[in-house]
Amino acid sequence: MEHSVERTYFIETVRADFPILNQEHHPGVPLIYLDNAASSQKPRSVIEAMDDYYRRYNANVHRGIHKLSEQATAAYEGARVKIRKFINASSKREIIFTRGTTEGINLVAQTWGRANLKPGDVVLSTVMEHHSNIVPWQILAAEKEFVIKYIPLREDGTLDMDVYTRLLNEGGVKLVTVMHVSNVLGTINPVAEIARQAHAAGALILVDGAQSTPHMPVDVQALDADFFVFSGHKMLGPTGSGVLYGKRALLEAMPPWMGGGDMIASVRLEGSTWNELPYKFEAGTPSIAEAIGLGYAIDYLAEIGMETIQAHEHTLTEYVLERLSEVPDLKVYGPDADRKGAVAAFTFAGIHPHDVAQMLDAEGIAVRAGHHCAMPLHDYLGLAASTRASFYLYNRLSEVDSLIEALYKARKAFYR
Repeated sequence: MEHSVERTYFIETVRADFPILNQEHHPGVPLIYLDNAASSQKPRSVIEAMDDYYRRYNANVHRGIHKLSEQATAAYEGARVKIRKFINASSKREIIFTRGTTEGINLVAQTWGRANLKPGDVVLSTVMEHHSNIVPWQILAAEKEFVIKYIPLREDGTLDMDVYTRLLNEGGVKLVTVMHVSNVLGTINPVAEIARQAHAAGALILVDGAQSTPHMPVDVQALDADFFVFSGHKMLGPTGSGVLYGKRALLEAMPPWMGGGDMIASVRLEGSTWNELPYKFEAGTPSIAEAIGLGYAIDYLAEIGMETIQAHEHTLTEYVLERLSEVPDLKVYGPDADRKGAVAAFTFAGIHPHDVAQMLDAEGIAVRAGHHCAMPLHDYLGLAASTRASFYLYNRLSEVDSLIEALYKARKAFYR
C-alpha cells in the first residue's frame, strides 16, 4: 500500500541511515523492527558521533583546561542547548541530564517530593502509568505517609477527566504525575488541560514524556509542565541518556539528590554549598558520549521535522488498526487513531502473548510481549499480558502487511 505521506517522507532514504534495519533477522528472513516503544534504533550519525568522541576528544567535561576537555565540554553543553530548543524550555539551566525517564522521576520524588510532601497530602496519578511513575511514589509514600490516588479509564482507554476533576476538588492534591502517551494503549493524554486544572487547584504537574517526545512536537511551555522527563534511547539516542526539564524557580528551590564532584560550589569539612543550575543535579562524571549522541539524535529528528514524523506515524497507526480489525479472535486495546500514538497492544483469544511474539519473531518481526512495565494497567484490563507492536519514523506500511500475514499464520497454527 502506497500513501502520499510515505512517498513525501522519503522512507527508504531514512531507512538507509539505520544500519541495523538492513540485516537478516534469521537466515533469509529480513528484520522488521516493531518494538520501538521499548527502544528505538540509532541512525549512523548518532553512532558515528559517539565513536568520534571516544576516538578524537575523549576527556572529562567542565574540569579540564586542556584542549580535549574543552572540546568535550563544548559538545556536551551543545547537546543541552539542542534539547532546550527541541522542547522549548526557556533556559538551558532548566535542562538536567539524567540516565533516562526513570532517573528523572526518581530525582523529582527524592528532592521536591521529599522536601514538600507530608502526611495527608495527595499525589494524583493514573492507572495507565509505567512502573517508573508508580514505584518511586509508593516508596516515598511509605516514608512520608502521603496518599496516592489514581485516575481511572473510560472504556475507550482514555482518562476519565470527570473523575480527575472530582479528585482535584476533594482537595489535598500537591502533585499530578501523568504520562503524556501510554506505552500500552497509545492514549494521548490531554496534558495541557490536566496541567491547567492541576494549577488551578494549587498542584504541580510532572509529565512522563518518554512516549511523546520521540513522536510528536513537544513544547513544555505550552503544556505548562512543571516537570517533564524523557529518555534518549526511545528517540534515536543511546541508552543511559535522558532529560529532566523543570521550571527554573522549582529547581532552584529543590535540594540536590546526589552529592559529589561538579554539583558543588565549595566543599569544607564543616559543610558544602551547591553549584548553580543545572549542575546542582549532575553529580560526578556524566554520561558524556551519551549526551553527545542524544544531541545528534535531536539533530536528526529536527531535520526531518516532528510534524512530518507525527503525520507518518498517524498514517501507520490508522493502517495497523484497520488491518488488525480484520484478524478474527484478536482484540486491540486503546482509543482510535486520532487519540493514539503509534502503538498497538492486542491479545489473541486462547493464545498466550509470549507464544504470539515468538511466532512473529520466527517471521523476522520483533514485537514485545508481557505487561510492558504496566502491571496495574493490565490488572485493570483483566489481562496477564499483551502483545505490542510499536512503530517509528523508519517503519513502512508494507511492514504492517507483513505483521498481519504473520498473525494469520500464528492463528492458523493455534486454531487447528
